[in-house]
Amino acid sequence: MEENTYYNRRNSKDEIRYVGRWESEYPKRLLTISNPPAGIYVKGRLPEEDRLTVGMVGARMCSEYGRSAAREFAGALASAGVQIISGMAKGIDGISQREAIAAGGSTFGVLGCGLDVIYPVQNREIFEKICERGGLISEFSPDTPPIARNFPIRNRIISGLSDILLVIEAGEKSGTGITVTRALEQGKDIYALPGRIYDSLSAGCNRLICQGAGIALSPSEFMKNLEVRYEKLLEKSKINGKFDENKHCVLRTGRNKKNINMLEKKEKVVYSGLDLYPKDLENIALETGMNISEILEILIKLELKGYIREEGKNHYIRF
Repeated sequence: MEENTYYNRRNSKDEIRYVGRWESEYPKRLLTISNPPAGIYVKGRLPEEDRLTVGMVGARMCSEYGRSAAREFAGALASAGVQIISGMAKGIDGISQREAIAAGGSTFGVLGCGLDVIYPVQNREIFEKICERGGLISEFSPDTPPIARNFPIRNRIISGLSDILLVIEAGEKSGTGITVTRALEQGKDIYALPGRIYDSLSAGCNRLICQGAGIALSPSEFMKNLEVRYEKLLEKSKINGKFDENKHCVLRTGRNKKNINMLEKKEKVVYSGLDLYPKDLENIALETGMNISEILEILIKLELKGYIREEGKNHYIRF
């Protein structure tokens, strides 16, 4: 882990404070779990007690489907005033927190290392932004490196600070499962994003749904469930944009929409057959009835126009 770690020495320790369990600032949500930390280190602020918090967790090595879903759910929730809790890890965690920031919302990262340690280093650019839009939390003292055993320990804080845990994408056996277990022990509501039954990255989510977890079909459906169950905590005011229930995503100024009416007839046929799961050339040919050389020419045009992207050798997804 060391080569993937950045130590933020400059003035960082001056900005970190310790909040003991006996202090009034200590999160009340953590006081309700069976083994709350004796104290936590904080950089920035702590989640507000009277606002809804949703923990968003999932695979580090996620698919485009997972990335897209994380962006949509995090953006919708943050724009509605919901506080996003996550672990600032690579993959679903970082994507969710980036999108919450982009939506003008609040997000909080729970780390498995000291707060002067940025891990993974890819998240260096959102480290300070999270502190501006929310805060960073850890029960580990400054200078503590990101040791593997620390992460399962910190997962109980992610679930403990969350009113609801939303699992975006997870394998059958993954670190996300530890967070889910802690959330169940704490009596939290669990929701999971459904996926294809043959997709290993969705196996954990599908299993959770089979065992009784709520189904996160779309941001709009999820928001409706929150409004029914958490009306008092859910802040209704929109922050930076609007939630379009028909499109199930957050619409913000500057985001380009794909207008398929601008495409030629054969381009529309190929584009309509693609989604957020990678599809190979042979299947595209089988579904469209076109030959490979013709499809390749169309795919190049669609990629140049910004409609699709190659995800692996000769595998394509919508973009």
